[in-house]
Amino acid sequence: MTSPPAPVRGLVRLLNTADGRALCLAGAVDARVVADFHQRYGREPARIEVLDAGSVTSLSGAALELVRDHLDAAALAGRDVRVRRSPAVDLLFPTG
Repeated sequence: MTSPPAPVRGLVRLLNTADGRALCLAGAVDARVVADFHQRYGREPARIEVLDAGSVTSLSGAALELVRDHLDAAALAGRDVRVRRSPAVDLLFPTG
């Protein structure tokens, strides 16, 4: 008998909001959550105006790479991205 897969504890989604297209992350964003995001939306960074990570409790290396890819793509295109951070994200992206 096989065990059921562990429950997903985090999520990553692209949403259309009043402030523009948002990359939303919540909970414990691990490699499995990122793989689900890539399967749903593809690997190419999306054009975003908002990065909402205000509900993140932890980010895996894959999740950190996903966030950096989206922020780097926006910077290369000359677009500002509004970022909402949780305390867990502030530890990884300290402001200076």
